[in-house]
Amino acid sequence: MSFKRVFFLFSIIAVTLYACGGGSDQKDKNASETGLSFKDVDGIRFYEVKRRFSNGLSFNKDGFMLQPNWILEFKAPDTMLAYSPEKRGMEAFFLLHDHAKIYNFAREYFRAKLITKDSLILQRLQVEALVVAKGEVSDVNSTYYTKDYIEKVLKTTVGELQRPTKQDTAFIKKLSERTYRHPSNPDTAFAATEIVELKPNSKNVSLKLIGYADSGAHRKSYAYMYPEYRIEINKSYKEFRYRFSVVVDVKGNLYVNRIEGVLPEDMPHRKKLIQGIADVYLKNLLHIKPGTTLGIPHSSEITISLVGNK
Repeated sequence: MSFKRVFFLFSIIAVTLYACGGGSDQKDKNASETGLSFKDVDGIRFYEVKRRFSNGLSFNKDGFMLQPNWILEFKAPDTMLAYSPEKRGMEAFFLLHDHAKIYNFAREYFRAKLITKDSLILQRLQVEALVVAKGEVSDVNSTYYTKDYIEKVLKTTVGELQRPTKQDTAFIKKLSERTYRHPSNPDTAFAATEIVELKPNSKNVSLKLIGYADSGAHRKSYAYMYPEYRIEINKSYKEFRYRFSVVVDVKGNLYVNRIEGVLPEDMPHRKKLIQGIADVYLKNLLHIKPGTTLGIPHSSEITISLVGNK
């Protein structure tokens, strides 16, 4: 999978913490194109119920999942309250109008596609050099409803509306079936929301989940995209230290993929060496449970920092 591509998507979830607000008469005039103005929904609290790509899915092919979980409330003239899971409360932020239907908040951009007293639809935008980037990074729509609309009109709950759809399940099944046909292929493997589980079955092995390999992101909610384990083996055949990735298939088999700090001409020999260590040591000293998404097992990639002590 493309870690660089997925990294750009990390700002998607952050923007739903920020998006909403308004202020001046000019802002209201621009916002009125979407329905009502922000001033018309002042003091109304909205709950995010859907966060999807324009194709209607909550997942992309790399396994990145859009998870709706924010609460927004606009306060005139230019303040927005947003729920912070870290602080477990609403925080106040300042929002600026950019132009037309596009707004900027905390260095993020979004387009207000719909404003009513019952709902909001906000499109997250990736802006580069004052130009809206095309593609997936600007292709996320977040839908918000009021509690009254959810309970009295739709007669359901926030949690129920936030669940993945049948279309999401069908998409993950399709991606998973590709990994069954090509279990060792890193190009068909994708991130599992329930990551690969490794547990020692020997007192000579210690193991710790580190997370965040290659991501540059420091939010625990994204750790499933970049799982990394540190494994230390005592009484190994020799001293060694390697950092590499493996594709883990649905049977718990390990296939070495990327290796850190190796010259291209040395790669074939080093890959064969580490694959041997994985086959002999890791397969026999660990209980390996494959990763799953929506309860469906599939091949996924993890990073391992492996230390051997004689």
